[in-house]
Amino acid sequence: MKYLHYLILSIIVIAASVFASCSKDDEEIIYVEYDTTIVNKIVNQVVIVSESSEGELNCKRPEYLQVGDKVALISPSYYTPTTNVDKAAAVLRSWGLVPVAGENVGKIDADKYAGTVDERLADLRWALEDDDIKAIICNRGGYGAIQLVSRLTTNELAAHPKWLVGFSDITTLHGLLSCAGVMSVHGTMSTFLASSGGADATSTTMRDVLMGNIPRYELPAHSQNITGKGSGTLVGGNICTFVPLLGSQADATAHDSLILFIEEIGESMHNIDRLFNMLLLNGVLSRCNGVVLGEFVDCGSEFSYASIEAMLKPYIEIYNIPLLCGFPAGHGSVNMPLIMGSNVTVDVREDGSTLSFNIDGNEQTIRTKTLAKSPINALTIMKLAGKSN
Repeated sequence: MKYLHYLILSIIVIAASVFASCSKDDEEIIYVEYDTTIVNKIVNQVVIVSESSEGELNCKRPEYLQVGDKVALISPSYYTPTTNVDKAAAVLRSWGLVPVAGENVGKIDADKYAGTVDERLADLRWALEDDDIKAIICNRGGYGAIQLVSRLTTNELAAHPKWLVGFSDITTLHGLLSCAGVMSVHGTMSTFLASSGGADATSTTMRDVLMGNIPRYELPAHSQNITGKGSGTLVGGNICTFVPLLGSQADATAHDSLILFIEEIGESMHNIDRLFNMLLLNGVLSRCNGVVLGEFVDCGSEFSYASIEAMLKPYIEIYNIPLLCGFPAGHGSVNMPLIMGSNVTVDVREDGSTLSFNIDGNEQTIRTKTLAKSPINALTIMKLAGKSN
């Protein structure tokens, strides 16, 4: 069908060009008039379909945590003050866990990074290979995780399946782990635990996930939703972070039967549009059974779209898949955990939506409309995301 669309459009354009060239003389150019509505309709219906993919992901769930388990605290991206790490460690101890900081946590390189690439990589490998460590919580995002991708292999990640928690720049590691066949948690990090004290729903739900209490999210209706139901492997995260991974060994979007999650902070509308079009041009949407849009914090408004969701919806609706908007995950005041690499089901209805994880565990219903906001202010979130000095 996609080729028929291209053929019809080509015939219209060629016919218009021929008519125009035959209708001008030395003195005058006669401009062709045609029904732009028809042409635009044909253009908008062209669906870019992936010619090839890597097949479906089949990710293993790491073992759930138990009281007394050791949890590594590492910094794969930007520097985190040790005072924040110490506060986060206190929160983990209050949960009955045993926090252990990486040897290089607290180091700083080039005024931003949490040590050199070798130092950050060494801490990640230690946390993976030490059998006493049952989970890994990243201290902060920012930038730098992409520098580790070429030095890691999916085989070594698959050999040590354990929970890794983080978001923002840690999206890179989620993609790599999904490609390695290991689930991970898109969720809050050490610096946020330190700021909130670990008592907010963002923190406690992340704790619950690690211990086997799996959320079933119920969300209110959203004006930009597209109704429908779909299941697939949850991939994605911060769009500025995962789009550069296209074609790499960390590109989880190269696989089939996906539910794509997207969030962003501090980016212009046109840059988000550009990145989304890169996904379209790479056939990613043709491999999706649904799209979930999270928080878009402090993003631009240079166009007249009512929102980022309103800008992206027309791209998505021609694929006839559900669109769930307003999921409280990302850089907003609430950042509910998502299990990346897990098979999920999104059910988008006129009266609201649900997002559920199709894995074993104790299911608990969470109504997102009733969640209290985090005490962390927007400026702090911007700084932690590396979007502000």
